[in-house]
Amino acid sequence: MNAQKIRKAILLFSMLVFPVTLNYFSPYLIVQGSFAGIVSGSFLLFAGLLLTSLIFGRAFCGWVCPAGALQKACAGLNGQPTGPRQNRIKYWIWTPWVGAILAGFISAGGIREVQPLYFTDHGISVSNNYAYITYFLVVGLIAGTALLLGRRSFCHSLCWMAPFMVIGSRIKNKLNAPSLHLEAAASKCVSCKACDRACPMSLRVSQMVAKEQMDHDECILCRNCVDGCHKDAIRIRFGRR
Repeated sequence: MNAQKIRKAILLFSMLVFPVTLNYFSPYLIVQGSFAGIVSGSFLLFAGLLLTSLIFGRAFCGWVCPAGALQKACAGLNGQPTGPRQNRIKYWIWTPWVGAILAGFISAGGIREVQPLYFTDHGISVSNNYAYITYFLVVGLIAGTALLLGRRSFCHSLCWMAPFMVIGSRIKNKLNAPSLHLEAAASKCVSCKACDRACPMSLRVSQMVAKEQMDHDECILCRNCVDGCHKDAIRIRFGRR
């Protein structure tokens, strides 16, 4: 089984178990917990995403995220590329949200306890009729954004998790630490732009290849550009640049 089949299988599984894992992605429960001095499951997940992005960048978005899987399905109905202006919106959401989390812990006098299953019945997020309402609202927000604005538009504009991984990716790039990353050989490129068409994040990969500068905040390391390039001008590897 090649890498793309493995990636798609993981994404499919992630989307199928989303009713179980929903609370661990919740931007609301982390704030609610912070005002009680409680570290929730979503707090632990977001902290984990920040730490793992120091090694794997935004690979979580391309390989594991259930929202990514849902948007992949929506791309069959609206596959229009998104514009770079959308990328700024998530930071307008993320900044006051993180401020609210910090304010919550400060008002609670700091961290009092850790509850990974905070407001999650036996570890299952959708365990009652009311939880289904939340689930379908979240699914509707993700799918609706993608259907209205184009490919992976929720990732670009509304995702509250992406900034954590962008920060981690920038730190690892600054330190040039061993990590998963793309590399390019401009001399092999024939400007066919197959990589541009393959990129689910609507990045102009061919321009990145021409400059041999493959770092981009919105790259999710899905390796579509690698597999779509017939001249082997792009590769993905682990190590220092």
